Amino acid sequence: MIKITSLLLVAPVLAFGLHLAPAQAQLSRTFVSSFGNDANNCDRPTPCRTFSGAHAKTNAGGEIVVLDPGAYGGLTITKSISIVNDGVGAASMCVFRNNVGITIDGGSDDKIMLRGLTIYGVGANSGNGIVFYSGKALNVENCVIRNLTGSSPLGVGIAFQPSSSSNLTVSNTIATDNTNAILVLPVGAAINVKAVLQRVEMLNSATSGLLVVGGASTGAINITVADSVAANNTSVGFSAGSAPGQSATSLMLIRSLAVNNALGLQAADATLRVGHSTVTGNGIGWQVSGAAILRSYGDNNIDGNPNGNAPPITTPMK
Repeated sequence: MIKITSLLLVAPVLAFGLHLAPAQAQLSRTFVSSFGNDANNCDRPTPCRTFSGAHAKTNAGGEIVVLDPGAYGGLTITKSISIVNDGVGAASMCVFRNNVGITIDGGSDDKIMLRGLTIYGVGANSGNGIVFYSGKALNVENCVIRNLTGSSPLGVGIAFQPSSSSNLTVSNTIATDNTNAILVLPVGAAINVKAVLQRVEMLNSATSGLLVVGGASTGAINITVADSVAANNTSVGFSAGSAPGQSATSLMLIRSLAVNNALGLQAADATLRVGHSTVTGNGIGWQVSGAAILRSYGDNNIDGNPNGNAPPITTPMK
């Protein structure tokens, strides 16, 4: 009887012990706070301190939610995930010494959303803001990316360099005071890349605003830019390029501004179509080279550039 009683007493204790055993089950929604700790569970009552800490405890396809202003550090994203700051204040990360704020190295079906983040470089040769190497899609929304410096391949606000067919969407975002604001440079062979930029400001770059470069083995690159601005860039505002003779890159520019750049619009062995846009105050308004095609829908304002004011070939409006 004594033995039975002892076993009955031990069983609840074991069950209680198992219940309290450390568990690292991931959550579909995690939270970060400037008052958090990465040793926490990252749930709402006990948030993590950094994006990296929360990423490790978030299920694939889940989201990290920012609770208050703070500096949350850089990270490498390896799965489908959303990082969301919906107006609680600056959710920031600093980049310095040839580093990267956010590196994305996901699987072929992974989709990444970044919303409401501030990424800024500190000092000379600070590095890159967001670098995308692999994944199905990247969506950047309501972000500020600034002061990323250094010579190529450094100093890029958003570097989209996929090794497989991928999509990029950027909206309501400012990239300012970088070496290059946004770079689209596929590195995979025979892949297709699609990008949409809407309400994006690419300002004060030491080199270029939007720079699209296709390689000799790259597939089709199709970029659409709407309601956006490339201004005060030392080199070019909007540039589309392909390998010589390839002409696989296409850039459509709608209701946008190329203002006060050394060169407003550039197409090199690529197709550039422009409608309802303004090109003014640039050293050269527009320039084509190689097998490039520049087409205007006849409704643009191209004036006030010392060179390159001539109307491009008009394409019919449909």
